[in-house]
Amino acid sequence: MPTMGALHEGHISLLKRARLECDYVTVSIYVNPTQFEEQQAHESYPRDLKNDLELCNEIGVDFVFTPDNSEIYAKNDETIVTLPRLGTVLEGASRPGHFAGVAGVVLRLLNIVDADRAYFGAKDAQQIRVIKRLVKDLHISTAIIECPTVRTSDGLALSSRNVFLNPHERIQALSLSAGLFKAEQAFQIGERSARQLRRLVRSTIVDQDIISIDYVSLADSETLAELTGDVQNDALLSIAAMVGSTRLIDNVVLVV
Repeated sequence: MPTMGALHEGHISLLKRARLECDYVTVSIYVNPTQFEEQQAHESYPRDLKNDLELCNEIGVDFVFTPDNSEIYAKNDETIVTLPRLGTVLEGASRPGHFAGVAGVVLRLLNIVDADRAYFGAKDAQQIRVIKRLVKDLHISTAIIECPTVRTSDGLALSSRNVFLNPHERIQALSLSAGLFKAEQAFQIGERSARQLRRLVRSTIVDQDIISIDYVSLADSETLAELTGDVQNDALLSIAAMVGSTRLIDNVVLVV
C-alpha cells in the first residue's frame, strides 16, 4: 500500500482489507517531491512517522518501507512517465506535472516492492484511474484494488490535509460532500442534465470567503472526458476547492 504517511482511518480501512486478503502486507511511507508544484507544499505536508509505525504495528503490517529520495530517484534520473489524456485534466490541469510525479513514483514503488496487489482509496478518483492505466499500458503484473472512500459521520471525506482545517473551515468543508450528495440524490430520482447536476453541487457552496471552487466536473467515469447534455453512462462527479488555505477534493460515481 503506497502512502505519503500521516495515516488516518481511510488508510486503516485499506490496511485492514489488505491484511484480510494477503499473506504479507507492505506499507510504503514516502512524501514524493515530484508531485508537488512548490517546495513549500512538499515540506509542509503532514508527517507523523511515529504514529504511522504504531498504527501499522497494531494492524499487523509485515513490512514498512520508508525510503529517502536517493532510493527512489537515482542520481541524474531523467525518466518521466506521462499520461497525456488522463493526466492533464481536472487535477492535472490545475496542478501541471502532478500526475507525472504520481505515475513516476508509483511505477518505481511497484517495481521495488514487487507486490501482487496494491490498494488505493476511491477518494483520489483521478489518481486511481491514472494508476490503472499505467499498470495496463506498461504490462505491470500488480493488481490495483480500489476501495471505497471513507468519511466521517457527517460526510467529510478523510484526508491527511484535513488536519490543516480550523474548526470553522472544518464545518464549511462539509458543503463539498453535501453538494455531491445532493446531485447524486437528484440523479437517482431521474435528473440527467450534466449542467444541472454541476449546478446543484455549486449551489451548496455558500461561504465564498472561506471556500474557493477550482472545478466541479461531471465526466465519463473511465476516460474523464467532460460531459455535455444528458448523462447516459456511468459518470464521475468531482469537486476540488480551497477551504481556507487547504486544497480538498471529493467525488461520487453516478451509476446509470
